[in-house]
Amino acid sequence: MVKPPHEAMHRIFQHDPGLFSRVSRFLGVDIPRPVRATPLPTDLTESSPVERRVDTILCFETADRGDFLLAIEAQGGRNPDKPASWAYYTSYLWTKYRLPTALLVVCQDHTTAKWAQRAVSSGPPELPTLTLRPVVAGPHNMPVITDPEEARADLVLASLAAITHAAEPAVNAILKALSTALRDVPEDIADPIVEFTAQGLGKHPAKHLWRNLVAVDLSFYKSYLVEEIREEARTEARAEARAEARAEGILLVLEQRGLEVSDDVRSRVTGCTDPDVLRHWLARAVTVPKAEEIFGEE
Repeated sequence: MVKPPHEAMHRIFQHDPGLFSRVSRFLGVDIPRPVRATPLPTDLTESSPVERRVDTILCFETADRGDFLLAIEAQGGRNPDKPASWAYYTSYLWTKYRLPTALLVVCQDHTTAKWAQRAVSSGPPELPTLTLRPVVAGPHNMPVITDPEEARADLVLASLAAITHAAEPAVNAILKALSTALRDVPEDIADPIVEFTAQGLGKHPAKHLWRNLVAVDLSFYKSYLVEEIREEARTEARAEARAEARAEGILLVLEQRGLEVSDDVRSRVTGCTDPDVLRHWLARAVTVPKAEEIFGEE
């Protein structure tokens, strides 16, 4: 199943194809700003039963260097099968469109980025034949945009910065700068930025900060996307409040029964967010002879 961060990492380039030329300077390559960019079909399946589908394909037209294709892949982790697939994508596109073809891999962690940017050859060392050298965008080279004015100057790049730094401590400052920059932006421009950022953060802890920022800093937006993010934040907040109340109830029952509650027990109870587990512990708290026994044989 395709996960939201995967979609955000490549669809953001579909939303703003010119983003690649602005990102290229962070990748150490000189890519001219295109005069036109056209999304192409991403299905590379042939008549044979093998399905090949790349995430995003863009055709760039430049004023002084001609046209070229860019295949964009979002990669969430190391996969030994991917280099062969990427080589197929680029060679197929080169053959089909007769245009120079490049590959951009977008990652969210240093380990995956380091793995993805390795040069991989199809042949033995003596006969490399076809060598794949992707350019990689990730936390190692994407900018850390913490100035609201800098974020306002390029909202899409700021969103990509948040996505690629989703697991990094710097993401909190990036998100705050982005939310500040979006305050005076028309909804039709802000909506996709809010969505890409929310998708790209996935299950990383920073998603909670982004939802809170959307709910507070961008409270004047009324679009369904923003309302959906707010409702998710409200639902999570209610669930957390119920879990906290149930945890407090467990500790209160144990204390009222005169049982000694160690720091370990208290920490484990207050750290649990599963309502079914907490309910089970609460039922046991009424009868167990020792506080530690509420956990049973877990």
